[in-house]
Amino acid sequence: MSFIDNLDKILQKHQELTEKLASGITGDEFIKASKEYAELDNIVFTINQYHKALADLKDTQELARGTNLDSATQSMIEEELRTLEELIPNLEHQVKIALLPKDEADSKSAILEVRAGSGGEEAALFAAQLFNMYQKYAELKGWKFEILSISDTGIGGYKEATAAINGNNVFAKLKFESGVHRVQRIPETESSGRIHTSAATVAVLPEAEEIDIKLEDKDLKIDTYRASGAGGQHVNTTDSAVRITHLPTGIVVALQDEKSQHKNKAKALKILRSRVYEAERHQKEMERSLSRKGQVGSGDRSERIRTYNFPQGRVSDHRINLTLYKMEEVVREGKLDEFIEALIADDEARKLAEASIVL
Repeated sequence: MSFIDNLDKILQKHQELTEKLASGITGDEFIKASKEYAELDNIVFTINQYHKALADLKDTQELARGTNLDSATQSMIEEELRTLEELIPNLEHQVKIALLPKDEADSKSAILEVRAGSGGEEAALFAAQLFNMYQKYAELKGWKFEILSISDTGIGGYKEATAAINGNNVFAKLKFESGVHRVQRIPETESSGRIHTSAATVAVLPEAEEIDIKLEDKDLKIDTYRASGAGGQHVNTTDSAVRITHLPTGIVVALQDEKSQHKNKAKALKILRSRVYEAERHQKEMERSLSRKGQVGSGDRSERIRTYNFPQGRVSDHRINLTLYKMEEVVREGKLDEFIEALIADDEARKLAEASIVL
């Protein structure tokens, strides 16, 4: 089937759904049709723009072949041709992007987990900075940032911190942040002025709902105990801390931030559901990857993805060879869009190459 035939098929499907929704269907049938219609709506708009541009180009080419045109009209037609010849490849690219298989998790909210890696207290301070950076980014996007747990060091650093970020397409924007983030700078305690390198690990998980993952009671081992340990801001004499183990996968989530055992359990289940969901997605992706030849990079979280060099004021993303000398804006103000949009564009280009969509 040709590219144009494929577009016509999508337009036909959209028309069928329009008629179906107008026919008075109800219940599950209405919900299913509405979801399909919404998924096709944006691409149909782009396809119609593409078709209109092709038709306009044909009409303008016909005009250009006319005789007895004065110079002003000829100049106007030539300008219109140049505009259309620039517009059509751009619209064609947009249509191809819209045709790519979608990650079903892209529209979801996300669970953010930041952990200090190698580097001791300096790594913990960096982990806290990263966590705050993502909180600033969420604010810029108008997303809700709910802190689920923080294990602090008492002097401003975080051993680990977890948050739920709620909004539209949160996971689509943040999923490429998963990996090892490295920092290079002179710690305040360093008297000789020597640059230290430390790291923190970021994990971004799609927030799973019960419809995505059903956690069966028989698969859960729930332990309660008294809150204690580093931080200790909520230590008390009741068994408020909760540790939940998902027996089939061995995934464990422990939470003690809240004084209420019920609240700790609810938060732990939210994190656990997302971790189990992500583990299943990762397994499926690994299976798909095995069938792809010439794959470059696994996207594994153990990979170093970005370096923050404070003495030079630069942030470098190693996956796309992008370096920005905007340390303040990125880290302290959460202005991550330049990196995120470049990563999304790179991912789309890779998928287009794999799909080999041709006219």
